[in-house]
Amino acid sequence: MDIQIKRIYDPADAADGKRILIDRLWPRGIKKEQALLDGWPKTLTPSSELRKWYHQDIEQRWTEFQQRYAAELAGQHEAMQQLRDLARQHKVTLLTAAKNAGKSHADVLKKILEQ
Repeated sequence: MDIQIKRIYDPADAADGKRILIDRLWPRGIKKEQALLDGWPKTLTPSSELRKWYHQDIEQRWTEFQQRYAAELAGQHEAMQQLRDLARQHKVTLLTAAKNAGKSHADVLKKILEQ
């Protein structure tokens, strides 16, 4: 599987492969035609409650956030399988507006997909 993470604010590139937005909320300042998306599976994004809880203290809650988000994803078998299948056939770029993609749901989702 060839999965990468990229900020939605970075320019689209042919090397991105399939571009999948993994944020629940549409990113501020981005026009839909500019995003060049191949998918937006909202069921694979953290719940609003989890996202709000995590953003109250990102540094202290990172470990528990990963566990809670993984538990949410465990209930999304069909959507996860569709994304895994896509990643087996194409390069996939997970797009997020998160400033620190390494400590975001994008990193957690990527690791789970690659397992």
